[in-house]
Amino acid sequence: MLDNIKILHGNGVHHVSVRTHVNVDPAKLKSLRQRWSVKPSEMSKKTLNPIRAIVDGMKLTPNPEKPMIALSIGDPTVFGNLPTDDTVLQAMKEAIDSHKYNGYAPSVGYQKSREVVADFYSCPEAPLDGKDVILTSGCSQAIELAISVLCNPGDNILVPRPGFSLYKTLAVSMGIQVKHYNLLPEKSWEIDLQHLESLIDDKTACLIVNNPSNPCGSVFSREHLHKILSVASRNCIPILADEIYGDMVFPGCDFQPLAPLSSDVPILSCGGLAKRWLVPGWRMGWILIHDRNDIFGTAIREGLVKLSQRILGPCTVVQGALESILNDTPPQFYQGTISFLKSNSEICYSELSTVPGLNPVMPSGAMYIMVGIEMEHFPDFQNDVEFTERLVTEQSVFCLPATAFEYPNFFRIVVTVPEEMMIEACIRIREFCARHYRPRSQDSHELDQ
Repeated sequence: MLDNIKILHGNGVHHVSVRTHVNVDPAKLKSLRQRWSVKPSEMSKKTLNPIRAIVDGMKLTPNPEKPMIALSIGDPTVFGNLPTDDTVLQAMKEAIDSHKYNGYAPSVGYQKSREVVADFYSCPEAPLDGKDVILTSGCSQAIELAISVLCNPGDNILVPRPGFSLYKTLAVSMGIQVKHYNLLPEKSWEIDLQHLESLIDDKTACLIVNNPSNPCGSVFSREHLHKILSVASRNCIPILADEIYGDMVFPGCDFQPLAPLSSDVPILSCGGLAKRWLVPGWRMGWILIHDRNDIFGTAIREGLVKLSQRILGPCTVVQGALESILNDTPPQFYQGTISFLKSNSEICYSELSTVPGLNPVMPSGAMYIMVGIEMEHFPDFQNDVEFTERLVTEQSVFCLPATAFEYPNFFRIVVTVPEEMMIEACIRIREFCARHYRPRSQDSHELDQ
């Protein structure tokens, strides 16, 4: 194709023919531009919430003769029986009335608010100051930032099984492989440390430790945490500690944050207001950067700052209320919440542990109890998804099948419902199991003898 190009030379203009290598039909080019082709990104196509995928595929038609009891939602505010403390509400009102928090804050949060969080969680073994805190839009964003700053596409992370589904949702969308390490129900959901260590390779970028656990309600002992840290230390793997349920543990059991036990392993501890203060909708979370040996250095901190700038930080009004929320909430509020959760857990465990075919695991904290199903005794169902689906159809009780947590043949119960609903739900679950339970042939033979 020949193009005429004008070249200025002295006072004259010369026309020179130049052969180009592009041979495009202008009419075709125009038609291509007029044809719409808008496609979803690869990241959006790789983003999948396992809970939604499973629940959306279930046929959930409640029994019209029985009111629905949803034991599936991890939101303590749903039934209105667990309000936050008046001190927390008053702090928010004062923050609003001050008119100081209507504008943008720094993407990592107000310095004063960061210092308040640092002071609240600092201890001699794991000191913190304001620069060690990144405020986030809920604990979920804290987890997202932590994974994003530690991992590249092609890396892998170690995630508990059963475990919170968001870890996988976030990682897979970023091109990060998820490797599941096993928790042991017979040991109150402790980590199978041998299995954990066997999964580590040169692409392992992060170990996620969720304590207290969703969905298990387990709380690791100090001894077990030391063993987890030893694995991480031997293999030079940083830890993302999801501690959103920190201090939500039953009397007689202690919550031990991971960072004060670490002598060398760098830890990004993720937490927030959602569960302990019963305000998940306020979307206030944080990352606590524990790096006493300067292994993260400045690069990880700078990376977190840059990543936080994508959404310009959490709600400024809640930031303005943080000092009073953390420092002025009375101990009785926390104690009341924990007492209620323990009582409901004991009711649920006591009722279901005597149901043939079910094996509940008593929790030590958080808001959940996991219940094993001896599927061989329930031949009407192929798996936990069918079991929980029919439980809705027949008894209008919805428990989340643990396949959603990569752990089939269990289901999870949320223990935040009012006590009378918990009792009624357990009665219905017992009726359901009695209807579908079948002893194995050898069991029948033993009974005959």
